Amino acid sequence: MSEKLANKVAVITGGTSGIGLSIAKRFVQEGAMVVITGRKQSKINRSLSEIGGGAVGMAGDVSNLADLDRIYGIINEQFGKIDVLIANAGVYLLAPVDVFSEQQFEKLTDINFKGTFFTVQKALPLLKEGSSVILISSTVSQKGAPNHSVYAATKAAVRSLARSFSAELVERKIRVNVLSPGPIDTPVFETVTGSAEEADAFKAMMGSVTPVKRMGSSAEVAAAALYLALDDSAFMLGAEILLDGGIRDL
Repeated sequence: MSEKLANKVAVITGGTSGIGLSIAKRFVQEGAMVVITGRKQSKINRSLSEIGGGAVGMAGDVSNLADLDRIYGIINEQFGKIDVLIANAGVYLLAPVDVFSEQQFEKLTDINFKGTFFTVQKALPLLKEGSSVILISSTVSQKGAPNHSVYAATKAAVRSLARSFSAELVERKIRVNVLSPGPIDTPVFETVTGSAEEADAFKAMMGSVTPVKRMGSSAEVAAAALYLALDDSAFMLGAEILLDGGIRDL
């Protein structure tokens, strides 16, 4: 490996599975010191064994500001800076609008929207000049889909945050951009559907509606995240990379 991220400190929220875990693996391969966060220490420990050397894990909930303060305090003590911040932590809950509960609404907005906002805000003292902030949105932020109303709205909010953050932080030479995946093959579908068999059927359906007739991989998202983390993308500010197999154009 070329170690394009040598001497860089990268923080990835929600780094214990799926997209976050793949980004962590790729960044470690590229020489970064990676900090992953997650809500369960047991999952963090399993993920660190997959990632290998060059990574540490810290338990916490991004919607809990005290947890964020504690995590960033430890990062400050151990590393003194953040070069790349990936605000990836999120939840994926689906339900028809007529039965969507207040509890589901609050969980989605607390983690996906509030959590993303304060993940960035609380990191600002550690983000050095020239650092890159990458927010994870979704292609449904601009595309209507049944049962996705609140989830899509939270991801649209994340896309909006990138524009506003960019305008505010440009003088500090902090770049903020967005990755918006479409259907990506991750373990989240088993959580949504409740079984491996139903998840496989749902993923097959999701892949079939993309122009490329397949789902994306979390490794493909990690490759895009690497580009946004590097100075190769220095002219990108408040921009969005779509990784959706062309589905948004349908």
